[in-house]
Amino acid sequence: MSILRGNAIVAQSGGPTAVINASACGVIQEAMKHKAIGKVFAAHNGILGVLEDTIFDLGAEDRRAIEGLKVSPASALGSCRHKLKRKEDFERILEVFKKHNIRYFFYIGGNDSMDTADKVNNLAAETGWEMVAMGVPKTIDNDLAETDHCPGYGSVIKYLATMTMEAGRDTEAMYTTDTVNIIEAMGRNAGWIAAGTALAKRNEEDAPHMILLPETPFDNDRFLSGVQEWIKRIGRCVVVVSEGVKNPDKSYLSEMKGAFGRDSFGHAQLGGAAQFLQSAVEAQIGVKARFAMPSTIQRTGIHFASLTDSREAYLAGCTAVRLALKGENGKMVTLIRADTKRYRCITGTAPLAAVANGEKPFPREWIGSDGFSVTDDFIAYALPLIQGEVKPRMKNGLPEFVRFKKNYV
Repeated sequence: MSILRGNAIVAQSGGPTAVINASACGVIQEAMKHKAIGKVFAAHNGILGVLEDTIFDLGAEDRRAIEGLKVSPASALGSCRHKLKRKEDFERILEVFKKHNIRYFFYIGGNDSMDTADKVNNLAAETGWEMVAMGVPKTIDNDLAETDHCPGYGSVIKYLATMTMEAGRDTEAMYTTDTVNIIEAMGRNAGWIAAGTALAKRNEEDAPHMILLPETPFDNDRFLSGVQEWIKRIGRCVVVVSEGVKNPDKSYLSEMKGAFGRDSFGHAQLGGAAQFLQSAVEAQIGVKARFAMPSTIQRTGIHFASLTDSREAYLAGCTAVRLALKGENGKMVTLIRADTKRYRCITGTAPLAAVANGEKPFPREWIGSDGFSVTDDFIAYALPLIQGEVKPRMKNGLPEFVRFKKNYV
């Protein structure tokens, strides 16, 4: 089989992570090694950059800046949340690809990004434009189907578990006045992130004392009873709640109503599960409660990111390019836990369509019998993902992040 020759483009989409730039670095550095790939471009702000033809030449960037992607958080290429709905949008993407002789499309993102890459690839095949589309997994939510875990997840739980440990010690010191502390974790439909804070708990007194997951319907009486039990036992209670916790009727505990209640994808906008629970504790138990909403801060904490996560993110990016040049097409790189006693991660692939149409909830068998804890099997699954620390470049006592010059073509 002859190798397809032409230019490549890489784009990032969706919510940033601490290691999405490591994946981009893998794609860029690997693509630049191969003669079949001419120029390597980046789309500014994901698929929007392709639609608007705001594309910049990565070959014009400083090589040290490209290497610095490994220790810079968020999405250095620019990201977006844009749902392609019209056939004209996909036709416009191919028009831009043809203009710049783009034959390789590498999209780093989640379900919606894999769906976009799949549809662009299918239209290209229908219209006779020879190209390869490969997906690189990204999501802190860890809910992509077909992969053991997702780049971004190990770092977010390492960071949030540490925050929970620190908040637990603060509550321990101040429990006579601030008796309950409620921390909100990201995670719309799956409780993977909230569950990850269980890594902070090494004995009974350690936070978190209760974890609320979307996979377990919220029961107000059981929740309040659990808080009271912990107060009786150790004088305090630290709760971690996923933003996506639902009532028995499937409505979100904190769903916003009205005109601003939906985002561009039609997803419900969530408005503060921790604050809701804080109000319930103070009103119905009568003790002082605080709440914390780290929000987007938790997903881009490069200063305490997982080295394992960063290395696997980079591996996923490199692998996407290598597979594309070997003839793979319409696939997303997956991470596979090798069957060994000692943790080892290898790569595989899954069809883009299978990832786009799937979702991986937190396994119910990993939820404790009380509904507010996780099992040892989950701890064994998650612990290897947080090992090691990324060491950012430092300047004047603070991290130094890269920013591309972005020479548009």
